Amino acid sequence: MMLSTERLLLRPVTLDDTDDLFRIYGDPATQIFNPAGPMPDMAEAQETMAQWVALWQSQGWSNFAVALAHQPQRIIGFGGLRPRTYGSLTINNLGYRFATEAWGKGLATEFATRLIAFGFEDAGLDDISALVRQNHQASQRVLEKSGLRRVREINDVNNAPPSFLYHINREAWQSQRGQ
Repeated sequence: MMLSTERLLLRPVTLDDTDDLFRIYGDPATQIFNPAGPMPDMAEAQETMAQWVALWQSQGWSNFAVALAHQPQRIIGFGGLRPRTYGSLTINNLGYRFATEAWGKGLATEFATRLIAFGFEDAGLDDISALVRQNHQASQRVLEKSGLRRVREINDVNNAPPSFLYHINREAWQSQRGQ
């Protein structure tokens, strides 16, 4: 399954994407708001990628590898939807991370908007949420431009300040689209 936007190509991740995952997630600049810091080693990248691939096989959706439409072989980021549980709360989590070369160009918003449509139209989800660190204002703007609204704080990482929980349901999304 391939998805596209005006400037992006999105395809399901494969194990062959592990080097790109480590290149992006292992970069301290892309992890500045992550309390855990950068991905420490290739072994963790392999484990993470195996989990994402398994989710594609079991539920038919998970994370995508993201490339520019005019450079489809160069992965500039990863992101997608996957179930996440925080205490008693389980959400359909929208997450993304882009290489620094992709920052400041509106690509994350373009990606998030397309993934939300995928979640409601193709994956059959009723709601989509995202967590963002309180000091990550750029990502908060991405979520807000994509239609999500901040609903509350959530303690998602031990010994770290709470994150903001953003949310949109199918009805709100359809209303925003004039449906």
